[in-house]
Amino acid sequence: MNLTIIAGLLVLGIAGFFTLLYFVPVNLWITAIFSNVRISLISLVTMRIRKVPPKVIVNSLITATKAGLDLNTSDLETHYLAGGHVPSVIKALISADKANIPLSFKQAAAVDLAGRDVFEAVQISVNPQVINTPNVSAVAQDGIQLVAKARVTVRANIAQLVGGAGEETILARVGEGIVTSIGSSLSHKEVLENPDKISRLVLEKGLDSGTAFEILSIDIADVDVGDNIGAKLQIDQADADLKVAEAKAEERRAMAVAVEQEMKAKTQQSRAKVIEAEAEVPLAIAEAFRSGNLGIMDYYKLKNLQADTTMRDSIAEASRDDQVQDKKSDDEEEDED
Repeated sequence: MNLTIIAGLLVLGIAGFFTLLYFVPVNLWITAIFSNVRISLISLVTMRIRKVPPKVIVNSLITATKAGLDLNTSDLETHYLAGGHVPSVIKALISADKANIPLSFKQAAAVDLAGRDVFEAVQISVNPQVINTPNVSAVAQDGIQLVAKARVTVRANIAQLVGGAGEETILARVGEGIVTSIGSSLSHKEVLENPDKISRLVLEKGLDSGTAFEILSIDIADVDVGDNIGAKLQIDQADADLKVAEAKAEERRAMAVAVEQEMKAKTQQSRAKVIEAEAEVPLAIAEAFRSGNLGIMDYYKLKNLQADTTMRDSIAEASRDDQVQDKKSDDEEEDED
């Protein structure tokens, strides 16, 4: 029984010792002292209580102190609790200090909390980055399409990292500038002969305003000749004009057909009136017989006159048919010759 109690006490003692070492990181405290970083054990214990890893804070503070930076644990803890990445901020501060770039801890922390990689931003500020634009199509004033591709050399603007626009804005503005400069050229040959003119015009526009980058140079990497857009537009316009003319002609033809149909209707109406009038002739003749105004001999003379008129009409119709047939025969003989 005594051995069991002793073993239990021994286990509890070992567990309590490791628990004490967890809450009181003596090894970190000793490392900090030998690195000339003044920090108390109570501070390390309170870090554990606030769920701040003491190792991250102490190692970052040691790195900063060795690099000659004046930082304190309170700022590092605050940044960690805010969701920041403390080692990245320390590396960025050291890189900026070695490169003589003015960067305070508050600026670096703000950039880091804004979601940007502050260490990468400092590297870009030291070593400029080259951004390749996609193919940008534009049309010169002579109607020839040009396809240009540019290389934009930028470096990070530390002061504009928070709230400044990114690479997408730079690419969009450069593309807009290329389109404007090519579109203002009188001829595509002018652009091909002096591609640096595009660079100068684009740089003069101050495209890096309000962005997180500073444009150092814009170099035209390639310019290719595309389609003749002006000719295509003229062809499309001609096709459109042709369709409009055809539509107007069809409209006039439809109106002519309508007028023709109207005239035919009026002709039929007139013929109906003539037939109606002719139907009244026998009635008038009968009335003339009854009234004594027309005798039997007068009636026979009228019938003979009508017969002569009908005969003459038949002869004239036959003569016209013969003339038409002779003309057709002559045309066929000319075609055979």
